[in-house]
Amino acid sequence: MHYFIDPFGCAKNQVDAEIMMARLGEAGWTMLSEPDKADLIIVNSCGFIEPAKVESINAVLAWKKQYPEKKILLSGCLSQRYREELEKSLSEADGFLGCEPERAAEKAAELFGQNAEDAKSAGTERFVSCAPGQRPLLGFPGSAYVKISEGCSNCCSFCAIPLIRGPLRCRSIPDIVKECSQLLARGIKELCLIGQDIASYNTVSDNRTNSGSLPGNSSGLAALLNAIAELSGNFWVRLLYLHPDHFPLDILDIISGDCRFLPYFDIPFQHASRRLLSLMGRSGNGESYLRLLDIIRTRLPDAVIRSTFLTGFPSETEEDFAMLLDFQEQGSFDWLGVFAWSREEGTAACSMKGRIPKKTAARRKAIIEERQIPVTEKNMNRFVGRTMDVLVEEPAGDLWLGRLFCQAPEVDGVAVVRAAVPGMMKPGIMARGKVIARAGFDLEIQL
Repeated sequence: MHYFIDPFGCAKNQVDAEIMMARLGEAGWTMLSEPDKADLIIVNSCGFIEPAKVESINAVLAWKKQYPEKKILLSGCLSQRYREELEKSLSEADGFLGCEPERAAEKAAELFGQNAEDAKSAGTERFVSCAPGQRPLLGFPGSAYVKISEGCSNCCSFCAIPLIRGPLRCRSIPDIVKECSQLLARGIKELCLIGQDIASYNTVSDNRTNSGSLPGNSSGLAALLNAIAELSGNFWVRLLYLHPDHFPLDILDIISGDCRFLPYFDIPFQHASRRLLSLMGRSGNGESYLRLLDIIRTRLPDAVIRSTFLTGFPSETEEDFAMLLDFQEQGSFDWLGVFAWSREEGTAACSMKGRIPKKTAARRKAIIEERQIPVTEKNMNRFVGRTMDVLVEEPAGDLWLGRLFCQAPEVDGVAVVRAAVPGMMKPGIMARGKVIARAGFDLEIQL
């Protein structure tokens, strides 16, 4: 039996897709790069905001229209959250699988009138290994996501993740380190640690301090990084999605002392207005967030900061927006994503008064994005003239594309690599060269 998977959304969804592929491979299924000969098409959905929901549903409709004879399985966040409603209204989907990628083979067998054991013994083609750490990898060569936790207990008023993924659950440190070790043995050069909020890793929510540490102890994330530091080899560790209200300051010493831990921080500040942040369920404000940025940059002068802003939250005034623009200017973020508020049923913000017109939210979003362009370009200029490591990913004509430490997978700019000896290049290697120019958001590097 053959299947095709249509992945959607964030890095967490990509890991889920990889786990589904592993379990299906164990059961004898073969993945195809094109859907024409597939028996099963899996739409790995996102249900975080309205546009993602629409995109996922449209994908199901489009695949069924193009291939009416094939089975369509809707998996992921959208299926997790709205399964009962979708079972009644989305007849184009033949089956639904929520945020349980490990059950993919079982669900596929059910759709084709088999049981899981029959499916495992029926196939003849398998992946080499589907053990944890040996899953197929969908990202660029040399890089892999390592999910260290699932769910979130922050319960921000605008966010549906706790409704979809549940409260925070953390993997054990030995389990994570084992996966990292296995990935490094496979030639991976970059480990991207992800979770809905990795700042909360192994942290008791009732005992949080402003630094994200347990009273009298190091933070859970610092303990994890110290364990990963025991692994040998030359590799990168990138930290993604750190909640600013309990940023674990003790990780800064670890990053400062071990160059393998990249001084790259993805911190979704969302806003700067104390009033709006309080309505969002956050305890910070523009002043405290700027202090955090100052601490990070003082202790790690090379720090690269990515953030996310949210515009159009209920009751956001022009004065609130002006505070956000001022925060953007003072924060001097290297990378910045902006989203307009999406009204999500079940969240606390859904019933809040003072809804902002969509045009107003979109206008504010566009203003922030336009103002960010020269900031990012200026910040990237500081790397020109430096000799740096680059993770090579793919050829582009006579050139190659890759990433420097200041560029996270898929969301930031890229490094355009010029090789002195063309034959020396291949995907997934770590090379070293001099940054010779900036072109827009991208950096050019000569090996």
